[in-house]
Amino acid sequence: MTQIEDAKSGKITREMACVALDERIAPEILRKRIASGEIVIVTRRKCKPLGIGKGLRTKVNVNLGTSSVVVDPDAEIRKAMIAVEHGADTISDLSMGSDIDEIRRAISYAVSVPLTTVPIYQTTAEKGSFHKIDQDDLIRIIQKQVQEGVSSVVIHAGFTLDTLTSLKKASRTMGMVSKGGSFTAAWMIAHKKENPFLERYDEILEMLRRRDVVLSLGNAMRSGCVHDLSDKPQLSEIQRNAELARRANDVGVQTIIEGMGGHVPVKEIVAYVKYHKKIAGNRPLFVSGPLPTDIAVGYDHIAACVGASIASGAGADYLCAITPSEHLALPNIDHIREGTIAFRIAAHIGDSMKYGLSDRDLNLARMRRHRDWEGQFKFALEGEKARQIHSSGDTCTMCGDFCALKIMEQYLGH
Repeated sequence: MTQIEDAKSGKITREMACVALDERIAPEILRKRIASGEIVIVTRRKCKPLGIGKGLRTKVNVNLGTSSVVVDPDAEIRKAMIAVEHGADTISDLSMGSDIDEIRRAISYAVSVPLTTVPIYQTTAEKGSFHKIDQDDLIRIIQKQVQEGVSSVVIHAGFTLDTLTSLKKASRTMGMVSKGGSFTAAWMIAHKKENPFLERYDEILEMLRRRDVVLSLGNAMRSGCVHDLSDKPQLSEIQRNAELARRANDVGVQTIIEGMGGHVPVKEIVAYVKYHKKIAGNRPLFVSGPLPTDIAVGYDHIAACVGASIASGAGADYLCAITPSEHLALPNIDHIREGTIAFRIAAHIGDSMKYGLSDRDLNLARMRRHRDWEGQFKFALEGEKARQIHSSGDTCTMCGDFCALKIMEQYLGH
């Protein structure tokens, strides 16, 4: 039995009880939301179960992995460890170079959080070209990754040949920017066949159900710049993914919907999130970014933090971190650290919008009020970084003897 099957039968599993305790939510409320598809529980052997969805804190995913031109497996393992150390809830291994199976295994041993893959990446890398792939190759890779114990897999099943025809007619500046989506689309065009993930969808669902692996439905039609507004291809993919999610839930497969990611004008973010949640039956929404501007190159983690904060506050459940190297290069370890921290900030801000201000903010403010530096470092998101910047004993070098708080204490007594 999968978590959603148990939930539908009225059973509260050990994993549900663990998530309920961690999230401070009533177990029965959690069970009902899992049964309805509004919450998923992501698991992996020897990892604490993780809940994603309605009423739970916003989660952060970090992407990493080798590329076809930069291959340093040890660096990817260190990136995974740094990401988890700085608060990543999940890791996605997107490796496309070297021994991909071994890299995935090494990352899974190095960190104790759920692990996601995009099977078409490994399939394309192993075959050398999407032209050489057949449907059985995709099924084989999915099966291998599932049997190895990954927590979640991403497939781009939400578009058809007709969608690609409408995309060709669309007046987009950036076209399609999804890597997994582009591999899938290129295969369809080259072979003049329908989406292989759609054609083998029932078979894929059965593989995932056997191991209770969470399905993540990718958004290939997302916008690649803020001037590419919502259009027919994007809207049709949202509708199809919503239907595919319902089918998956009906047969016992937990499902996340990836939506709205990419580049979205800031004034549209709230409406986009609410539209996605409505169409998808309030199923968990995974958002990459979004970036509300295109000119923050080199600082995209900061721009994306703004967009992600708003998206989370509007109802997004799961954020994919953006790093300073977005659009420029494979991220290094420092970039992974900065992107992870930026998106933990975004998740915290978003949760304060959804659920109200946190005690942690209040506790830090009280420590600051009394100039208790160690107290501030304790409640800060990255206390060690704050300690390094302060590094001046009992005073702050910005104000020195002329601290506003200290001065007014003498006159107001508080």
